Amino acid sequence: MAHKFLIPKNIISGKGAIQEAGTYIKELGTRALIVTDNIMVNIGNVSKVTNVLDNVGVKYEIYSDVNCEPTDTIVERGIELYKNNKCDFLIGIGGGSPIDAMKAIGAMITNPGHITDYMGKVIKNPTPPLVAVPTTAGTGSEATQFTIISDTKNNVKMLLKGPILIPILAVIDAELTMTAPPNVTAATGIDALTHAVESYTSRVAQPLSDTFALSAIKRIFNNLRKAYNDGKDFEARNELALGALEAGIAFNNSSVTLIHGMSRPIGALFHVPHGLANAMLFVECLNFAVEGAPERFANIAKTIGIYKNNMSDIEAAKELVSEIKKICYDINIPNLEEYGIERAEFFENIDKMSEDALASGSPANTIKQPEKQDIANIYKKIWG
Repeated sequence: MAHKFLIPKNIISGKGAIQEAGTYIKELGTRALIVTDNIMVNIGNVSKVTNVLDNVGVKYEIYSDVNCEPTDTIVERGIELYKNNKCDFLIGIGGGSPIDAMKAIGAMITNPGHITDYMGKVIKNPTPPLVAVPTTAGTGSEATQFTIISDTKNNVKMLLKGPILIPILAVIDAELTMTAPPNVTAATGIDALTHAVESYTSRVAQPLSDTFALSAIKRIFNNLRKAYNDGKDFEARNELALGALEAGIAFNNSSVTLIHGMSRPIGALFHVPHGLANAMLFVECLNFAVEGAPERFANIAKTIGIYKNNMSDIEAAKELVSEIKKICYDINIPNLEEYGIERAEFFENIDKMSEDALASGSPANTIKQPEKQDIANIYKKIWG
């Protein structure tokens, strides 16, 4: 069976990558809309980008109103700013939210209608050039054809897609991730790990996505605790940044599955950051999925060195789930109650969340097919 494999046209990675990117960015246009958040402005990461633009003579406008859950209204304001200032390309700097918002703004510059019109459809018209500069090692949005935007009218997180959403340039500079606090390092690192594990165990995995997924899993397992405990460990940060990129490439060419399908409704209804919602679901979703392909999960256990001689595939798979539970504990992932969600409100919304999770399409890629009741049962289990 033949497979298509998509990656960004250009990737610049390593120490000093942001400075190196200047000559490439100069070729993309004359005025950039920089899409980011106020934190990136305040801690100086945006100035690292604008310094590069100043050096190469590219003008820019800064749109720093993106929050942790980009919405259709945020996208609309970005489109207005882009047009009013006659920008001709976009740069997203920050975590997944600014990069996702940048993609959505770019898509709606060249595609008709409203962003919510594209739920479940492929966005086709080419965007202006998109440059992604991640400052967290998590979403992999710098390498994917997806963007997640909240529909404020229907209170749903939309998964929007199209190959035209893949940035033309991804800049992976681990120095920009050094400012991420431990809780952000934890949530984004687990997000990247779920991308890689789900990609490898998806129904639509392919040989090249497998290669990137296993490499990402190994990098993240070996370095997430290190970066969490010592945010100034550059080597650990660099490995996580590369792992997040690889995981993004992997699921861009395979798919995410049950975890992501179930995490989006939690984010939409309870405003839990995406990576954290994934982490809360990780163990119970894997407990459900391992029976579908224990040999795939066992191979992950072998890749990260926790497989023991004479283990059966199902034993190795369960050992992997146990190890993931340990890493979540070691990096202080909270549960729903600890995060401050009310039990009664959560349980009242289980039916809606289960419907929305199925409607996203991601659970259908799970190697063991979940029904609505299976999803509802997992939501109940993660409360404890």
